[in-house]
Amino acid sequence: MITDPIYGTFEIDLVLKELIQTKPIQRLKGVHQGGASYLVNPEWNVTRYEHSVGTMLLVRNMGGSIEEQIVALLHDVSHTAFSHVVDFALENKNEDYHEQIYVKVIEESEIPEVLHRHGFKKEILFEMDPWTILEKPLPDLCADRVDYTLRDQFHYGTLDLDDIQYFLENITIQQGSMAFKSIEAAEKFTDLYYKEVVDFFMHPLNAYGNRKLSILMYLGLKKKVISEADLLLQDEEVWCILRESKDPDIVQILRQIHPHVEVVEDEKSYDFYMKHKPRLLDPKVIVDGKGQTASSVSEKIDLLNKKAEEKFTRGVRVRVVSYDSREK
Repeated sequence: MITDPIYGTFEIDLVLKELIQTKPIQRLKGVHQGGASYLVNPEWNVTRYEHSVGTMLLVRNMGGSIEEQIVALLHDVSHTAFSHVVDFALENKNEDYHEQIYVKVIEESEIPEVLHRHGFKKEILFEMDPWTILEKPLPDLCADRVDYTLRDQFHYGTLDLDDIQYFLENITIQQGSMAFKSIEAAEKFTDLYYKEVVDFFMHPLNAYGNRKLSILMYLGLKKKVISEADLLLQDEEVWCILRESKDPDIVQILRQIHPHVEVVEDEKSYDFYMKHKPRLLDPKVIVDGKGQTASSVSEKIDLLNKKAEEKFTRGVRVRVVSYDSREK
């Protein structure tokens, strides 16, 4: 049995139970979804492990095969410590470093042996195209996108379990992919999604923490305090290596990453500027039995997308008010 805070309790297949116990999946318990988020706000603390198990259960609920459930469980297994912060540190604009090392992480683990013992080929993990419930390119809906939106917004207090049930009841599968049953549900979810990828991802405190941590990781790699192999440790393990280095440049940045920083978004007077890759959503919605893009039948979604696109283009400009608000 496995219990998830937003989906409930389920009996899962033995292969999934054994995969959950592998070292790469257990490592994700110490890898936070939001990178530096938990360092500047301890309540922003959802982990890649929670998301991976949740995405697996969501695929199961949507009628996905056991193979797709396996791929869902493992889809984030190669995320590094502090997740996408490493992409900023390496100046990787596609934010896909974890995808670049995915095959290597799988191949060098016990995962292929577990799969083989249960009659599955490891190759099912290396091609995402067949798994249309789990993963679809933007602007489409998929289980990965739905889970991290619902999970983060639930933990951060934007919605409750009744809201989650509403969304789950209003998602269906059409031609193998996720779609909303009503325009209303599509509008509500799209609005929620932008609370996630705009309001939360681009929150000035989030931007501050990830900016500082990316500089810290860059310095750690450049000065050989940490190695690329260390990136596959947990967040706190990497943090400890950096802290114990005693390197003055690293220590200076470390001291600026904590929950008492005060920052504001300021378009005119700012200390730094950050941009994220655009994450625009235009989910399918069932109208008269046929799937259509939501923006083609909803003016609200069209407006939400235009507003989000403007924000992604503009980026976020952050001014530091105080490195420690307790100074006041």
